[in-house]
Parts: sequence; C-alpha cells; structure tokens
Amino acid sequence: MSGTKILWGQIIIVGLIVLTAIWCATQWAAWRLGFQAQLGAPWFYLVGWPVYPPPAFFWWWFSYDAYARPIFHEGAIIAASGGFISIGVAIFMSVLRARESDNVETYGSARWATTHEVGAAGLLGPDGVVLGRYEHDYLRHDGPEHVLCFAPTRSGKGVGLVIPTLLTWPGSAIVHDIKGENWQLTAGFRARHGRVLLFDPTEAQSSAYNPLLEVRRGEWEVRDVQNIADILVDPEGSLERRNHWEKTSHALLVGAILHVLYAERDKTLAGVANFLSDPARSIEATLAAMMKTPHLGDAGPHPVVASAARELLNKSDNERSGVLSTAMSFLGLYRDPVVAKVTSRCDWRISDIVGGTVPTTLYLVVPPSDINRTKPLVRLMLNQIGRRLTEDLHVKTSSHRLLLMLDEFPALGRLDFFESALAFMAGYGLKAFLIAQSLNQIERAYGPNNSILDNCHVRVSFATNDERTAKRVSDALGTATELRAMKNYAGHRLAPWLGHLMISRQETARPLLTPGEVMQLPSSDEIVMVAGIHPIRARKARYYEDARFTERILAPPQIRHPEASANDWSALEIPEAPDLDASGMPAVVWGADEDPTESEKRRQPELSSKIAVDSRPVIQDEFDADRDAGNDAAILARNINRTMRRIARQADLDPGDGMLGGEP
Repeated sequence: MSGTKILWGQIIIVGLIVLTAIWCATQWAAWRLGFQAQLGAPWFYLVGWPVYPPPAFFWWWFSYDAYARPIFHEGAIIAASGGFISIGVAIFMSVLRARESDNVETYGSARWATTHEVGAAGLLGPDGVVLGRYEHDYLRHDGPEHVLCFAPTRSGKGVGLVIPTLLTWPGSAIVHDIKGENWQLTAGFRARHGRVLLFDPTEAQSSAYNPLLEVRRGEWEVRDVQNIADILVDPEGSLERRNHWEKTSHALLVGAILHVLYAERDKTLAGVANFLSDPARSIEATLAAMMKTPHLGDAGPHPVVASAARELLNKSDNERSGVLSTAMSFLGLYRDPVVAKVTSRCDWRISDIVGGTVPTTLYLVVPPSDINRTKPLVRLMLNQIGRRLTEDLHVKTSSHRLLLMLDEFPALGRLDFFESALAFMAGYGLKAFLIAQSLNQIERAYGPNNSILDNCHVRVSFATNDERTAKRVSDALGTATELRAMKNYAGHRLAPWLGHLMISRQETARPLLTPGEVMQLPSSDEIVMVAGIHPIRARKARYYEDARFTERILAPPQIRHPEASANDWSALEIPEAPDLDASGMPAVVWGADEDPTESEKRRQPELSSKIAVDSRPVIQDEFDADRDAGNDAAILARNINRTMRRIARQADLDPGDGMLGGEP
C-alpha cells in the first residue's frame, strides 16, 4: 500500500469521527427537546425513532438557543468531543504509518525473535537440552531434532551447555568426555537416578567392553563382523577409496574374527592379533587351521573363514606378507595390555543403554595425550551403537531416549555411518548434541560437502575466532532492510540561519549481524538459530550461577565391575583343532567320506598342485634293420646302409656315448 492511500484513509476516518459526533449531538438535542414539531420533519425513522440530518443541530442552536441554552451546551460538548477524538486518532494513525515506513522489507526481513515467538516455538519449556538463557528463563529444546554448537575452546560450552544438560536430561546418554570433567561433575547425580559407566581405554579399572561379543551368532554374524572390519581398516576415518591392501586385509580380518569367535578361547581383538601373529607357527599353518577347523561341527569349516584363508593362500609369498602386515597394523592398538584388558569382557551391552530398567549414561573418557592412539576403539564403539540402535524401526525395544552428547566430535575422524544416520536416527529415539570449535574443524573431518549442518535443526553459535564460521553464521541470520536518512543544508555558510533543510530517506540492505559483529559478540551472549523462526539473541547459561544446578554437583561413584553380560559366544564349545604337520598341512589326508563339505574340492582360480604328464610309449628295436622290407639283397643292403648312416649321425652328435671307440 502506498503512502498516498494511507493518507486518504486517515482523512476519511477523521471525517467520519467528526460527522458521527455532530450527528450524536443532533440526536441528543432532539431527544432532550422531546422531538417537538418546531424542530422540523425528521429525515427518516429508524425502528420508530426519528432521525434528523446531522447539521440540524446548528440550525436549532442558532434559532432556539435562548429557550434551551443548557441543552444546546450539552450538544456542543458532544460535537466538540468528536474533534478531540479525531485529533487523537489522526496522531495514532500517523504513528502507525511511521512505523510501517520503518518496517520495510525491500531487501530482507531479518530480525530477532520476540518473546512470544520464542514461547510459541516451545523453547521455554521445562524439559530438553539446555541451549542458553532468554530473559529469566532457560532456552530448552525437547524435540527429536539434532543440535549443533559452534564454540571455540574455553568459551563456556561445558559450563553452559554440556553440564546443565546432563544434570537435567532424564533419559540415557552417551558422553564424549575428553578430559573427564563431565564425569567428575555430573556422574554423581546421574548415578542416583540411573546407571553410569566410565569407559577409559587407558585406565585398567574402567568398565570393560568387548566389541566382538556384540556379534550375533547366526544369520547376522557375517554382517556384524564386516562392520567391525570396516572400522578397523579405517582407523582415522579418512579412507575415501580403499587400496588393494586395505581390501585384502579387510577380507582376512573378517575370516580371522569369525574363526576366533568360533574356535579360540580368547575371543577379543587382542586374541585376533595373537592368532594371526602366533610365533609358534607360520602364517601358512594359521591359514590351514582356519580352513580345516570344523567351526560348524559336522558341517565342517565356516565357508567365509575357509574362503578367506584360501584366498590368501592363493597369493604369492610377498603379497601374502604385505596383506598380513597391513592387517596387523590395524590391530596394533590392542596389543597394549591396558586396552586388551578393557576389551576382554563386556560389563554392559548395547541393548542395556536404551532397554534397561533405568537410564544408562556411558562416559567415553579419553585423555588428550591418547586421543589419536585410541581413536579407532572409540570410533568402533560409536559405530556399533549407532548401527545396532537403528536397525529396525518396527521393533520397539527401547524404553529410554538416547542423547549423544559428543563434545569435540570432529576429533573422532569421519564416521560415514554417523553422517548419514543423522538424517533418520531421530525416528529411532536418538538425539545428537554435537559441539565443534569451528566450521573448518568439521570440514577437515567430513569434507566441504558434508551434511552435518543440513541435518541439525538447531544451531548455537558463540563468538567465533574463525572468519569462515563467522561468515556462515552471518549469512544464516539473514539480511534486514534499513532506512538511512540524508540531510542537505542550503544557505550561506556565514548566514545566521540556513535557507532550508532537506531530508531524504533511502532503503539499504544490511546483514542482521556482520561477520565482524559475530566475532565480537560479548562473552555473555550467544546466537540460537532454530529452523522456522527468527534467530534468537540469548545469553549463555552458567551452571554455577544457579543453585538448582550447584546442588546437583555430587562426587562421582565408584566404578563397579558386575558379572559379564550374557552373549552368544562365551558358552560356545570350542571345536577340536585339526591335526596339522609342521608345514601346516593336514597330517592325514581326508578321504572321500571324511570331507563331507568337499572343502578340498572347491574350485579355486589357481593351477592344480599335481600336473599329469602323458608318458610316450617306448619304441622297441629302434635301431634294428627293417626285416619286413623283403628278401631282395639290394633292398636289404640299402636299408642297412640307411640305418648305419643314421646311427653314425647320432653318434657324431654325442661323442661320449662310447660308440666310436673313444675313452668312456
């Protein structure tokens, strides 16, 4: 709507108010005068009530003022009140018009959210993860969507986001706690309302977890083992395309893990490393044991184990050595006695986290000095948990929501499954709260075209130290339209007054916050961006400033080691080891009835170990004369002569045959 139309609207409204006031004064005076005939004929009747023209009041006042002066004074007051009311309405509409001119949206409509909008978005409720403070309330998000926070080091993300959330979250949680601060401050309170577990691969007394015991025997075993091998051969999360050595070592690890689960007593990753590098036997003997062990009882060796061993045996010695050394490099972490101990048993199962009688909180504590060394194990645990809890949407075995509180999550490297699972894990009751220092840190781990930000419904930003992150936040806040006034003065510079003053307004585009302003946010402020509403300018929460939080800070509990959880492998009967000789070959060759699975008759892409050589028949009397040539003397002499020449030629080719009378 243009300014001209708004001005005409004001004129019409003011005129109607004045006309209405005069008409009311006319009807009031006629009523007080008893609708006498001297007032003239009514304009019309409304429900039996005579209605006079609005200007009639002034005619009556001029003609009959001397007869009823008080009545006309009352009417005059009514008519004058309309003028004052119209003036007030005109001023009010002028203010509205001025505000409308200020709220232009030519270049954009970015602005900060109001209190009503924040409340309507459900961010002022009593439950959910803590995002900050807004006025006198806490900003909380209790929806299934994920949360991402950009917060540099020592910016208050722990005291403002992690600790308040862990002290109020009612469900289960997995906490990536690099320095162990969250365990010290929140484990005591959470232990009163549920079960807490501390997994520290550098501490022998921590809760134990054996990834191999999470493999389900039966139709799922190959898939579970392949998922474990995927993480083992990619310890840094940086393999975009596997080379030959990673592929072949992956196949070897799958077969070795299955063999260890079926046929070895040490069913751990350390046991896999010891099995493949046993100094008491050669690798050929190890592979032969994998091929000959009856993993499946009467059904013979496991086909995946046997094929993996045969595949490696078919390779040359140099290639076999390279594959083995590559596989052993991925298992080097588990030769550490402390790591081997904390992965030797299972104090808890993945199903206990969301399906237990009480909520369970798992703290993954890794000292900064060992974070790179133990990264493969933490990645393996998170990968197993994520895959297991998002397998079947229709099976509702979870009774607790699970919060993935992953502080410094890019330090874990790229988790391909985790990146893709963010798009659908919310439907399984999993909520991720991801914290990174900057956008560069995420792109270094997941690449520039990652989908981490795309799948996070809520984003929290502190004052950042990175220009690219500040630019990304500034673009996300949007662009506002700003009115700029320009003043021009006319007149002589020495004159006591100016000739005239001209003010012009111009609409310009301006970011709601420039990248520089994002980097210069006060230490107490933060920005909360929720999809679907305007951004929120909030303040950081501090748990130590609220007595409700400080009274929940309790000493952490003692670490307990319950009995090992039941699994599919510990009670499995170990099959009898095959009888092998020193070279690793079977001491007794199986007969046709002793090889029910025909594992020795499988067709392999290789040459047979035995090559059949066709023997040529021996020619008898090769150098004798041809007696069948006839009795003719000439023919016989010619044949004898031909035979002697042939013998002489052969003797000449081999002087040492003794036929020419030479020395033997």
